[in-house]
Amino acid sequence: MLAIVIPYYKLDYFEATLQSLSNQTNKQFKVYIGDDASPQDPVALLNTFSGSINFVYKRFDVNIGQVSLVQQWDRCIDMIGNEQWIMILGDDDFLGTDVVEQWYLKYKDFSDVSEVIRFASRLVSVKQHTMSEVFEHPVFEDATDSYLRKFCHTSRSSLSEHIFSRSSYMKYGFYNYPLAWNSDDRAWLDFSDNKPIYSINESIVYIGFSDSNISGKSDNIDKKNVSQISFFRYLISRKLAFYKKSDLYKIVRRYENEISTQRGLKVSEWMLLFFTYIKYFDRTEFIKFVKRFLRTSIRRDGKK
Repeated sequence: MLAIVIPYYKLDYFEATLQSLSNQTNKQFKVYIGDDASPQDPVALLNTFSGSINFVYKRFDVNIGQVSLVQQWDRCIDMIGNEQWIMILGDDDFLGTDVVEQWYLKYKDFSDVSEVIRFASRLVSVKQHTMSEVFEHPVFEDATDSYLRKFCHTSRSSLSEHIFSRSSYMKYGFYNYPLAWNSDDRAWLDFSDNKPIYSINESIVYIGFSDSNISGKSDNIDKKNVSQISFFRYLISRKLAFYKKSDLYKIVRRYENEISTQRGLKVSEWMLLFFTYIKYFDRTEFIKFVKRFLRTSIRRDGKK
């Protein structure tokens, strides 16, 4: 059976989330709601859905999401029973009516070959009441190729439209980046366990976007930058071998540029880049890198 885990904090659009679960044409799922010590009590609202949704609600005494969203996800996942597949659904996201039905219809196609499943998605501006285009995906796709499409801004990805196996979660876990920025990207690269991601394009998960969620806030930029640098270092250290040279150098340059826009590169970061350019040697790219390093060194020496 499928576990749908909701790390709850905001009441504003939670009714739409619950209504979408109540409207599912297949009710073979159980919902686990972990309240992150929210000042907005959802109990009265939850009571109105007690007959139409099979759910467990738990209120945590301490708010942990402000410190670590990943730890909030983890303790919500700890609530589940014996379900072997998990969806983490945001409290401002909602499902198309046949998401669960399509999950079971397609189950035989992916159950032995994929650890990560995703649905088509649409972004919903809850303030402007507009929707994006539908983002669909190849039915089977390597996780590294999937991330590259997001990296190149030809696709999108977030947490709620994915379902992952409990066994892969137990094996890898979510990496605790600040704000959980890139934690989901890394999860699909890890959780897929070198198996293809399977996509269900016949159903849509709707992703809410507003000023109150992390994606919509502008005052988290410093933490996002720290997460980006750490995540790109992970890609360079662990995933570059899966990419052709023209693509891997885009990732390497992004890592260098992310650091350069915030501060000077440390010796360890220059060394990582140096050995990466040697390992995936391309004469033109290597010469460009050496020139950038020398220019940076000269400027630094000139300021002393």
